[in-house]
Amino acid sequence: MYFCGFSLRNNLFVAPMAGVTDRPFRQSCKRLGAGLAVSEMVTSNSLLHGSAKTRRRADHAGEAEPVAVQIAGADPRLLAEAARFSVENGAQIIDINMGCPAKKVCSVMAGSALMRDENLVARILETVVKAVPKTPVTLKCRTGWNRAHKNAPAIARIAEDSGIRALTIHGRTRADQYAGKAEYDTIAEIKTRAGIPVIANGDIDSPEKARQVLDYTGADGLMIGRAAQGHPWIFREIEHFLQHGKRLPPMKSGEILALMRAHLQEIHAFYGEETGVKIARKHIAWYTRGLSGSAAFRQHMNTLASVTAQQRATEDFFERLATRPAHFEDKEAFVA
Repeated sequence: MYFCGFSLRNNLFVAPMAGVTDRPFRQSCKRLGAGLAVSEMVTSNSLLHGSAKTRRRADHAGEAEPVAVQIAGADPRLLAEAARFSVENGAQIIDINMGCPAKKVCSVMAGSALMRDENLVARILETVVKAVPKTPVTLKCRTGWNRAHKNAPAIARIAEDSGIRALTIHGRTRADQYAGKAEYDTIAEIKTRAGIPVIANGDIDSPEKARQVLDYTGADGLMIGRAAQGHPWIFREIEHFLQHGKRLPPMKSGEILALMRAHLQEIHAFYGEETGVKIARKHIAWYTRGLSGSAAFRQHMNTLASVTAQQRATEDFFERLATRPAHFEDKEAFVA
């Protein structure tokens, strides 16, 4: 796929998820089939004036290209500064967040709250595009503020007129949060009118669902979020299914261990031991969710405070599963 001036492996994108899509996670997904991975959202204020911890999110050293960074905020000037800062620090694509439904984000009129003010949306998009004229700017939004006000088609027109190069739409309103099922009618409608690439997002949790959403919406690509947590090889599975019409064989636990081991090593190296061990716990929980004995294993993992202990416990857990297919009996393991 050719996207924003870059040749991608495919049209499968990793969704930006706060506290999840750090550099180790993005790299893991890219190795396992994702064509593009967008960084976790960083607010313009914290990016420009935040702590070293926040600035670490802007570290893209060694990351597979293209590097896509998502910024959030409500002030056009600050967002423009954040975009310039990001480009100076390695960003090759800037994505603007107008899709986050979190209360703490919307309460300051950022994220999906911006969809209530179309004039402000236009000012933000135009200002950011002008601030980084050589860097493509994309937009992620929802179908609207609530089900009575689905104004994503209007936002799409504003985005295209402002110079936005691609649009990702989550098939829920801000009021829906993540409840219920995503709807794709709005995405399909926008795709029939848009002159820029449209990426569909929401509840894409299997190869079959990926095929269904692409066929129904006519979208140029798919963005996958929660379904990739602990299952980053979902991109490879979808890629294979879209190309060949059949599923790859199930992953064996030994294969999962090898992938997990590489991911954990990157987490520990990126964050250091103290923080790395804490960050790794949630990923270990996601990787093992639904596997036999995983509940007790996760409880034990939360008591371990060193990289060595964490690695040893993980190896021990998978040793007894190494030759059998990994059966995920917990259906929540694949909620998108």
